[in-house]
Amino acid sequence: MDPLLMTLILTLLLFGLLATGLWVAVTLFLIAFIGLLLNDTGSPGLIMATTTWGASSGWGLTALPLFIWMGEILFRTRLSEDLFSGLAPWLNHLPGRLLHVNILGCGIFAAVSGSSAATAATIGRMTAPELAKRGYDERMSLGTLAGSGTLGLLIPPSIILIVYGVSAEVSIARLFIAGALPGLMLILLFMGYTMFWATLNRKRMPPADPNLPLGRKLRASLHLFPVLGLILFVLGSIYGGLATATEAAVFGVFGALILSALTGTLSRENFVVSLMGATRTSCMIAFILAGAAFLTIAMGFTGIPRALAEYIATLGLDSLGLIVVLTLFFVLLGCFLDGISVVVLTTSVVLPMVEQAGIDLLWFGIYLVLVVEMSQITPPVGFNLFVLQGLTGKNILRIAVYALPFFLLLLVAVVLVTAFPQIATWLPSMMTRG
Repeated sequence: MDPLLMTLILTLLLFGLLATGLWVAVTLFLIAFIGLLLNDTGSPGLIMATTTWGASSGWGLTALPLFIWMGEILFRTRLSEDLFSGLAPWLNHLPGRLLHVNILGCGIFAAVSGSSAATAATIGRMTAPELAKRGYDERMSLGTLAGSGTLGLLIPPSIILIVYGVSAEVSIARLFIAGALPGLMLILLFMGYTMFWATLNRKRMPPADPNLPLGRKLRASLHLFPVLGLILFVLGSIYGGLATATEAAVFGVFGALILSALTGTLSRENFVVSLMGATRTSCMIAFILAGAAFLTIAMGFTGIPRALAEYIATLGLDSLGLIVVLTLFFVLLGCFLDGISVVVLTTSVVLPMVEQAGIDLLWFGIYLVLVVEMSQITPPVGFNLFVLQGLTGKNILRIAVYALPFFLLLLVAVVLVTAFPQIATWLPSMMTRG
């Protein structure tokens, strides 16, 4: 069947099934089956079995439920309240106030997990209830979580940068260094927008807490030490070469249990409830990952991604035109595939075009991650949207609307990195010279 016609049929079926309220993971499996049948591919059941097993049995995925469990444990201690009581005095008169905790928290935790889903789930579990209790606007509370959770893909250690580095034969260490400044730029963009929104919507912000003298602010900051200590403990184990991200996740759970015991909240009931909460969230994400992996394989059999990439190659565009078209291409694929799948499926076709256009592959890796970050908050297959839906029970389309400004900010980041490529390349070049 013609790839264009097949794309149209599968797209209509996908949105039609989602409109019926069918589970997203089940929808992904059904679309993959239909795609294989339309392509006359034999043994779709065998393909599904081997694909889902491979997607769900990787050792690297172990970090995801562990980091989620760490967040569940911390959520049931006083540490989430301590996080706010320690930061509130310093952010109290900054427009947006405690909304910035979502952004800064995700930025810090992204340096621990390397996973967008784990970042959104862990920080969301700690901050979303506290912000709701304090009367913060739901739109901005969930929007900042969805947008900032994408930082897990860019700030090292980043799983997707590793995948790209292997595919493009680019130094993973240099890619990690290159991701630092763009990650900081995104944090500043998110905080800037939050301050702008809060300035225009003062009536939708809760009342500010009374201003405290410097001494009391410093004493309040002592509440941050347990959380910062745990973060430094996990980060130090990774950057000190003592543990991988998965092993560091074990340290994180162990540290969270210790902190829970020290605060007197580690009971048998809390332990079981936190474990079951992490199990439910992890199973939800794992089911979607398995469905996305099966859909990815099905798309490979249909030839749709390759056909689209080859069509772009025939346009004969200059470097800027190529980047514009590739941005649209990757955002379109990101509506249906997870970020790693987009990279794996397209790099073999896209990278020769990029090299021929004279584009630096190191810079292209950072650009690609920024575009893939956009797909994390794009329905129908935006993983951060699924995570927040599981945490809050809100409609996924409503959360997508909340996240729309941050999608546009990611687009601004893509424009800035394209206009000023030194944002991504300067730091690695300085490190190389050093």
